[in-house]
Amino acid sequence: QVQLVESGGGLVQAGGSLRLSCAASGRTFSSYAMGWFRQAPGKEREFVAAIIWSDSTTYYTDSVKGRFTISRDAAKNTLYLQMNSLKPEDTAVYYCNADPLLPGRRYWGQGTQVTVSS
Repeated sequence: QVQLVESGGGLVQAGGSLRLSCAASGRTFSSYAMGWFRQAPGKEREFVAAIIWSDSTTYYTDSVKGRFTISRDAAKNTLYLQMNSLKPEDTAVYYCNADPLLPGRRYWGQGTQVTVSS
């Protein structure tokens, strides 16, 4: 059974930092892109960042470039999102995601709340 379990969310002041973790289990993700999405109240879920598990190529949405860094630890099967210079508009539930590079099943975590106060 595949599981993606996020942790590391919380309440932080604007300008602060948080590191999200996503512990993955149940299969290998060598043929996956893993990433982070977020959903703010009343808004659609949006892409934040992704990493190709096999070669660590990274992608970011424009609003987080230079502030967020996605990385992975293959030995621990864990995905990270280091978030610096946080802004109130970063407030959302952050979801870990695994997308197959070939046709296959997509996986989601349960989400972790990030709240940035002004």
